[in-house]
Amino acid sequence: MFDFAVFGSLFLTLFVIMDPPGITPIFLALTSGRPAKVQRRMAWQAAAVAFGVITVFGICGQQILDYLHITTPALMIAGGLLLLLIALDLLTGKSEEPTQTKDVNVALVPLGMPLLAGPGAIVSVILAVQHADSAGAQISVWAAIAAMHVVLWLVMRYSLLIIRVIKDGGVVLVTRLAGMMLSALAVQQIINGITQVIEAR
Repeated sequence: MFDFAVFGSLFLTLFVIMDPPGITPIFLALTSGRPAKVQRRMAWQAAAVAFGVITVFGICGQQILDYLHITTPALMIAGGLLLLLIALDLLTGKSEEPTQTKDVNVALVPLGMPLLAGPGAIVSVILAVQHADSAGAQISVWAAIAAMHVVLWLVMRYSLLIIRVIKDGGVVLVTRLAGMMLSALAVQQIINGITQVIEAR
């Protein structure tokens, strides 16, 4: 039987961690200057990549981390460093790359992972799957994961309308703001990882 409590709890947790409203300016900054068709494709590619990563870790994430001897704090620090590199490019305006290279990279990194399917979301899903001790709970967990990624796709897909309103000057401003937000998020993620390492000793 479908467990609405499990569904609601995981959906809200993922909503806070993955932050669909907060992803909007970053998505706009990373996809500006491309044809609308390419931007729409990148929106669903990023959501699909994030869903794929989350699914893999939901099914066998703990085994993967144990096999590679990777701790959660290490995952958080690595993700934070990767996000910080992207944020610095946005802040300094050095994100202009050849279109084809960037088309692939933006959908996979940083949008799909680690921005959407980051350490926080991965750990939350691993724990939710482990604690789902019935068929109904498992269905509720995976329904919450699927629903969250549909929301992410819709937010990115329709955020493209904003580009038509704010024009090129607005896109530059959004890019700088997104870089600042992303750098703060990256630093916070690194701090959280280091804090967990210290507390574990």
